[in-house]
Parts: sequence; structure tokens; C-alpha cells
Amino acid sequence: MLSMCSRRKTPRICPPRPRRLAPLLAGLGLMLVAPGCARVLQDEVGVRRKFGKVQDKTLQPGLRWFNPFSSRIFKLKARTVNIELELGLPSKEGLTVQSDISILYRIDASSAPQIMKAVGLDYEDEVILPVFRSASADVCAQFFAKDMHSASRAKIEHSIQERMMEVLEERGFVIEAVLLKSISLPAGLSRAIENKLEAEQVAQRMEFELQREDAEAQRRVIAAEADRKTQVIAAEANRESQVIRAEGDKNGTVLRAQGTAEANQLIEESVTPTILKYRAIEAFGDLSRSNNSKVIITDGETIPLLDLKP
Repeated sequence: MLSMCSRRKTPRICPPRPRRLAPLLAGLGLMLVAPGCARVLQDEVGVRRKFGKVQDKTLQPGLRWFNPFSSRIFKLKARTVNIELELGLPSKEGLTVQSDISILYRIDASSAPQIMKAVGLDYEDEVILPVFRSASADVCAQFFAKDMHSASRAKIEHSIQERMMEVLEERGFVIEAVLLKSISLPAGLSRAIENKLEAEQVAQRMEFELQREDAEAQRRVIAAEADRKTQVIAAEANRESQVIRAEGDKNGTVLRAQGTAEANQLIEESVTPTILKYRAIEAFGDLSRSNNSKVIITDGETIPLLDLKP
């Protein structure tokens, strides 16, 4: 570095100062060290390749140092990845059903070195998608097109997932789910399905009407039976009340007759000839004091026969 020394007219080379060398040395060291440092994120795993050979050890998240001249660190996503694609699926009757599909998968972190050795970083296009196309074609060809648009969709998704796992599990991949998000049936088939569903709805509505009418008829029968039972119970209660009243009247008449008979018997037993004579004498006395004209027929011993005249 050339500089002009103070108070000298002739130029000369001045030695660099130590405080000017520190930034230069730090920058040079950073340039030398930076290529040998890799940062593995928390949703990733690292794989080291040294002298062209993939190491068997999986690198966990964090800062990883390596020699840039002999090694390199590759990072693979260990989180769940969503692959979205639009694909035509074959049906059992030979139709092609368009569908938007999502494939949820992840790699097994411990199998990352194996994936790098056998497949490489482009494993989606090299392995996952081809296996999915084959599995989806095999499974969907066993179902009718209308099944993909009904409750059988979940069974189709599960079958595709199982078929993919048979091939990919041993390679270090985990297929979490296969989702058929939308199904586009051919126009003619869609109209046929709509007509069938409409006819089924009409039939269900008619069946509902019949069930309702049947229930109404049963309700009327039950109501009529209840009315009949009510009338029978009322008639029986009325008859029983009449019987009870008649029984009461009969018992009352009997009791009154018995009372009268007993009273007459008591009177008969209490009336003697002496009492009758005494009563006749009292009657003669009363008659003698009366102002009305009277005819009394008696023998003096029996009760007189009176002929009263005003």
C-alpha cells in the first residue's frame, strides 16, 4: 500500500497498521469458512456426501461444518409435504374421471441416507408420482365412476394409500393420506346420476307419504278403539249406578216396610181393651161438650160409631 508520509517530499512505502489488518483478516477468514458451514432447519434432515460417497449417518437440525473441498451436505424435508395434481382416473366401465388429488407424504428421517443413495433429491418425480399413478389406476379400475362420487370415495382413497405403502414404505417414505378433492364425471353420466337421484328422492317422498298415511290410519283406529272403550266403560258405570240405586230403593222400601210392621206390632201389642174403654170414655166426654149435633151408637162397652152432623 502506497501512501505519502507527512513532512517528506519523496514517496515511500509505509507499513500497514495493525488495526487496519483486523477487518481484512476477519473477512478473509469468513470467506474461507462460510462455504464449509451448512444450516439444517428443524423440519429438515441432512445427509453428508464425502468424496462422492453418501455417508450413512443422518444429520439432525443445527449448524453443520464440513470441508467444502471434499464434502457436501444435502438437506431433505422431514415434514409432511403436499403434492397436488390433476389426473384422469379410469373407472370400471371404461370412463375417465377427472379429479384434483392431494398426496400427503413425508420421508422417514432415519432413511434419508438410503433415499439419497437409491433415488436422489428428485424422489417426487422419480418414485412417488409414478407409484401413485400405477396404484390409482389399479384401484379405480375396480370401481364404477359413480362410486368415486359417493360414499365409496373414502374406500378408494384408503386402497390407493395402502397400495402405495406396499412399494414405498421399504424405500423410506410414509404416505399419510391420498385425498380425492373433487370429481368431475362425464356429462352424460352426471345427468344419469342426477336423474337417478331425483327418482330415488321422489320414491322416498312417496314412501314417506305412505308411511304418514299409514300412521294416520293407525292413529284413527286407536282413537276409535279408545272412544269405544270409553263408551263401554261409561255404559257399564251407568248400569252399575242404576243397579246400585235400585238396590238402594229396594233396601229403603224393605226397611220402611219393616219399620211400619214393627210399629204396628208395637201399637197392637200396646192397645188393650181397658185402654180402648178409657179412650171411649174420653171421646164421650169430648163429644158431650161439643155444640154440634151428633148421633152416637154404642152398647156402652165397645167403641162408639159416630154420625157427626153440622
